This record gives sequence, C-alpha cells and structure tokens, in this order.
Amino acid sequence: MRTLEEAAREAAGCTKCRLSEGRTQVVYGVGNPHADLMFVGEGPGFYEDKQGEPFVGAAGQLLNRMLGEIGFAREDAYIANVVMCRPPGNRDPRPDEIEACTPWLMEKLELIDPRVVVTLGNFATRFVLDTASSISRVRGQRFTWRGRTVIPTFHPAAVLHGGGEDSRQMQSLREDFGTIKAALDQPAAPAETPPSAAAPNAIRLPDSEPEAEQLDLF
Repeated sequence: MRTLEEAAREAAGCTKCRLSEGRTQVVYGVGNPHADLMFVGEGPGFYEDKQGEPFVGAAGQLLNRMLGEIGFAREDAYIANVVMCRPPGNRDPRPDEIEACTPWLMEKLELIDPRVVVTLGNFATRFVLDTASSISRVRGQRFTWRGRTVIPTFHPAAVLHGGGEDSRQMQSLREDFGTIKAALDQPAAPAETPPSAAAPNAIRLPDSEPEAEQLDLF
C-alpha cells in the first residue's frame, strides 16, 4: 500500500474530469496522515484553489476554533473534500466529476483510517450517506459508513452566512462538536444506519424543532 504523500503526488496531475482544465492546483487534503478524525467538505473555493489547502479563510478559521474548543488542533485532524478541484463559479460538482474523484477520497479513507468522519454541509453529507435529507435533519447524529462513525454538521461557511456567532446554527455547530468529541472518546458508542435516499422518513429526528434549512450552496 502506498503512502498518502505518494497518492497526493499522483493526484496533483489528475486530468480525469473537466475540473482539471480550470484549476490552479489540485487541493488533495491536509493534516495528520494517521488522524482519528477526518473532515469531508464539498470542494475547494477560490482561496483554496490558490493556496492548495482546504478550508482556509474565514470558514477555515471557524473550523480551527471549533477544533480548539474540543481540545484539538487543525494538525490533529485530516481535512479533505469530495472533489479536489474547484468547480467554476463555485457551482456544485457534477455527477461525472464526483465519480472521477471518488476513488481518490476512498483511498484517503483507507490510508488515513479515521475512526470518525465529519461531513460538512449538505453536499458532503448527501454524498457520504447517500441520502436526500437535508443537513438540518441529520446534523449531530451518528451513522455508520464503511465501518466508521459519520457525524454530519453544518458547513462553517453556512454558519457565517447564517448569522455567525449568535445564530442557532452556531449553537448547533458547538453541540455537534461535542458529539464529535464524545465519539472519539467512546469509539464503541452505538451508531445509526445511514438514511436511504429512497426512504428519508427512516431518519430519527431530534426532539427539538428542526433547524431552518441550510443554504443548498453548502
């Protein structure tokens, strides 16, 4: 089995989909190659494309702060996206682009072998859990995926767009990071079966009223 560094070197020259035509560089991922905690977002934005690192700027700063609140540094986790190249105009990745990038993400999971995977926002959550349900309905819950615990939460950028520090989404984000810490502290905690895209009603809803729907952009 090759190393994560070797995989990243090969990925840097990937031309398997049209996104390679407009990128500045591949944004493979960053962090601890043996992390217990892995974050998966949607794809690189403008600054990520320029710097070659996921979750930089204000969203990245919020993610770093939330990690600090549960006793982690950014370097303790691994951060990646569903696709490694920036879609034009920050549009959603298309199905064939996702298909081209999926083997890279699966290899990262195999090489890093995290115990907990956190999906950030609607897009990554729907991809990983294969569900049509919104992040507002599944955030903070535990699911199983490929033998790992998956915990969906809001995308940091959506929290900033939705009111920031004093918003309900920020409160929910903090709660979800508490769940993340608990899952890392207690890896044997029971997990739920991922909701099926064909049967969204199978999802267990929280006791409280549902959050306002997150922007589809995230």
